[in-house]
Amino acid sequence: MDLLLKKKHAIGLAGFIEDGRMSQAGIDKTVEIVKDFKNFLSNFPIAATDAITTAALRNCRNSRKAVHEIEERTGISLRVISGDEEATFDFIGAAHNRKDGSGLLVDIGGGSTEIVSFENREIRFKISVPMGALSLRTSFVHGFLPSAKECRAMKLEAGKRIDQVKGLQQHCAPAIIGMGGTFKSACALYNRLYHCSRYNTRMDVLKIEQMISEFQWDFPLTEEKTIMLMKAVPDRMHTIISGLIIADVLASRLGSSRISYSDTGVREGFICSEILPLLK
Repeated sequence: MDLLLKKKHAIGLAGFIEDGRMSQAGIDKTVEIVKDFKNFLSNFPIAATDAITTAALRNCRNSRKAVHEIEERTGISLRVISGDEEATFDFIGAAHNRKDGSGLLVDIGGGSTEIVSFENREIRFKISVPMGALSLRTSFVHGFLPSAKECRAMKLEAGKRIDQVKGLQQHCAPAIIGMGGTFKSACALYNRLYHCSRYNTRMDVLKIEQMISEFQWDFPLTEEKTIMLMKAVPDRMHTIISGLIIADVLASRLGSSRISYSDTGVREGFICSEILPLLK
């Protein structure tokens, strides 16, 4: 599979959940973005369009109604994939272009975190935890950046959620393969903070806690750090710390000393698994 074009827009749907339901504002925003993509795709000779949705619309109490309204207003059919499917597509997408035969994959999204352990290029364990960078932040953070107290509360909650996953600690690994926007942003911020090459995709877990402490509300940001955040994580400034907290807790529980970022994940996995076989 050769990737010809990659276009994305960060909505942050998990932030539109109110009392467990997707708000009308979240539905309207999704309709707006889907229509933009539909108009963009109209410039190409494309015969069919597939669209999938993950945690935010999957886990809300009014999921069926929200998805139906989005489909009616956009003319695009949405497939709500399960947490299990999301973890599988993550594995397929990440493993497609990697030489690793065994490893541990983690995808920290806005509303969920997928964890996949694989050996000899086969899945041995997979789980979708209903906790993501945006949903965790929404529950605990009241300002733009979290305070030290809020960080401690998020760390406790993340630890509690992860400790509830049965059998997870049987899949400890020296390294985590991180996928998705949270890890992409974390790696970009890591490279700027520690003066690494912009092409570096590896992070030392021991430095993650320091990264978290560098960007807390208790200590006013210097102009240098403000610019660093704006340049490194323009779309995720408000969720990068909560995402790093989940990554740090996971790495601690799983005995991982480093994280390597992978640029492929659920979308590429869906294409490889569901689209390419139809073209043969």
